[in-house]
Amino acid sequence: MPAPIIEAVREQARNTLRTVFGYDDFRPGQAEVIEAVLAGRDCLVLMPTGGGKSLCYQVPALIRPGTAVVVSPLIALMQDQVAALRQLGVAASFLNSTVSWHEQADITRQLAEGRLDLLYLAPERLLQEETLRILDRADVALFAIDEAHCVSQWGHDFRQDYLGLDVLAERFPGVPRMALTATADARTRTEIVNRLRLRKPARFVRGFDRPNIRYSVRIKSNANDQLLAFMDEHRGQPGIVYCLSRRKTETTAAALRDAGHDALPYHAGMPGGDRARNQRRFLRDDGVVIVATIAFGMGIDKPDVRFVAHVDLPKSIEAYYQETGRAGRDGEHADAWMIYGLQDVVRVRQLVDQGEASEQQKRIERSKLDTLLGWCEVTECRRAALLRYFGDEEPSAGEREGAPLARREADPCGNCDICLDPPKTYDGTVEAQKLMSCIVRTGQYFGAGHVIDVLRGKDTPKVQQHRHDKLSTFGIGSDIGATQWRSLLRQLIAGGFVLADAARFGALRLTQAARPLLRGETTLTLREDAVANRARERSARKSRDDGFEITPQDEALWEALRECRLHLADDASVPPYVVFHDATLKEFVRLRPQSRTAMVAVHGVGQAKLDRYADAFLEVIAAHARPH
Repeated sequence: MPAPIIEAVREQARNTLRTVFGYDDFRPGQAEVIEAVLAGRDCLVLMPTGGGKSLCYQVPALIRPGTAVVVSPLIALMQDQVAALRQLGVAASFLNSTVSWHEQADITRQLAEGRLDLLYLAPERLLQEETLRILDRADVALFAIDEAHCVSQWGHDFRQDYLGLDVLAERFPGVPRMALTATADARTRTEIVNRLRLRKPARFVRGFDRPNIRYSVRIKSNANDQLLAFMDEHRGQPGIVYCLSRRKTETTAAALRDAGHDALPYHAGMPGGDRARNQRRFLRDDGVVIVATIAFGMGIDKPDVRFVAHVDLPKSIEAYYQETGRAGRDGEHADAWMIYGLQDVVRVRQLVDQGEASEQQKRIERSKLDTLLGWCEVTECRRAALLRYFGDEEPSAGEREGAPLARREADPCGNCDICLDPPKTYDGTVEAQKLMSCIVRTGQYFGAGHVIDVLRGKDTPKVQQHRHDKLSTFGIGSDIGATQWRSLLRQLIAGGFVLADAARFGALRLTQAARPLLRGETTLTLREDAVANRARERSARKSRDDGFEITPQDEALWEALRECRLHLADDASVPPYVVFHDATLKEFVRLRPQSRTAMVAVHGVGQAKLDRYADAFLEVIAAHARPH
């Protein structure tokens, strides 16, 4: 576009951002994406969770003629986004199974008459021939395909329905299409472009770093005790605890309630009404903790989640990154905490092997699990290793357009367990050779517990039954404790030297990579399991907490503003953060605006919210005026 037109487009986008959303400026990368969409280009947009992907299609939707169609995988995601947009005065709606026939007819009429700014659809609904015919007759401004990694079989959350979305390229050739995601490595990004048949897309890869999140990974010993100790530091704060099984979500939630936490379970086996009720409480009330399987989370836009805890191993780094990305979306400090053990590896691998996916897909999932395990055992900065996995160093070929990444140095981040308490390392070559030799001598038919018993010379009934006390490896590791042997075994599995075969109940066997190490042709440096320095971590968190804090003098106004927000949210049947985020309420406390003119200048106050809520909040602020 010519320079004068580009500047006019930028000014229109900035004006929309200010008057509708109440923000003074775009976040890094947003303006470039919006300009490309307004120019009619297809786009691949990768931004970290909480980085503002939604604005990249919502702003163009309000500027381009017609209705923007947003493809979203979950009902909860649609409902939350539509509720938030309506609070801003935006004409938004969704079509899904929760909408009655009469409502669907009304929404279809609004679409045909051009009275909708945004329409949210699930991929399976969009691909119905009836829906496509309705869209054929409508004026479609753009297609935004959210959670686009779901189209990739190499991705961590593959969904069959997404594969059919390439029909949009044929059926609507002149309509720009956007593929948006927060989690996609280079391979997945290429697959997204190819499967959706994006036309020479502008590519925007904004990076994966969430510097406000502190990553901590610990070895599982007593899961309940470890979780309760972690939760003591987050008492009264909202958070999510992820478990692998439905039963464990129930027992963990009960244990947390017994310890005085407001904890609720969430899993697919619960009645739908109970799940919805627990989710509403989590979104609406302060300090609620959801204990959930991975059925919970996608589309949860609660900004003030202060922690995400995993008491079981996820299936991949992508899944872990997406789940932990639900913490700290407001930019304030948050924790991503995980414990894991060997049994987790076996259980997750069993889930993969027993699944209904193709053998090729299972190989991909096993590879991703191995990569996650390797990340758990790193001895360098955990954040640097995470970013390197996603290729967050410099853009790959074909991704230099848009907002290029700067090359990242491997400097410690100062905000992960490795940086805060660096692990000690040692030459573990001899110990590794002993353990691998014992695996071979026992026939590669036994799990970790029995192999370690043989190494340590334990005279168990199983050892006697198989006459393993007669082996040359019996007792050769008696000078090392079982915990240290398990640590060494985890690292051998993470390094690809040993495989815990889930198909044979966790039986250990050597891989091809083990041969040079077993023959002494290579050496191996391992980490010692360190006891976390919790005091140091708490001190680090406190030193980083340098944002605006509520003083005792401001406490009454702060609580009154939150109470006002809660009443307004109840009246509108939306979560409190949809009215205003905590950051906006803090600005009210700091600035104490006395007029509508002063209030509209506050970050997060757009015209629609000013018209709807200004009088109520100005009244609260006036009632708590500071004495002169």
